[in-house]
Amino acid sequence: MTPTDIARVQDYLRRTFDNKRICIDPPAKRGAPVEVRIGDEFIGVLHRDEEDGEVSWALHMTILEEDLPPAPAAPTRR
Repeated sequence: MTPTDIARVQDYLRRTFDNKRICIDPPAKRGAPVEVRIGDEFIGVLHRDEEDGEVSWALHMTILEEDLPPAPAAPTRR
């Protein structure tokens, strides 16, 4: 992914989610994942796909069970 790609996608994400803290970090070495952060918090990886002359980007975000709030108790039936 080129620096221009990264800048364009970062701008798109910031505008779409109205959040200037979204940052896309270029990979430290070639072939490494492109990481997406909000502030200091890692939120996912970005992939570029080119197929049949069309280019798209996919943001893959994993949410860990331990990061979620507790599930509400199931309602009791009468």
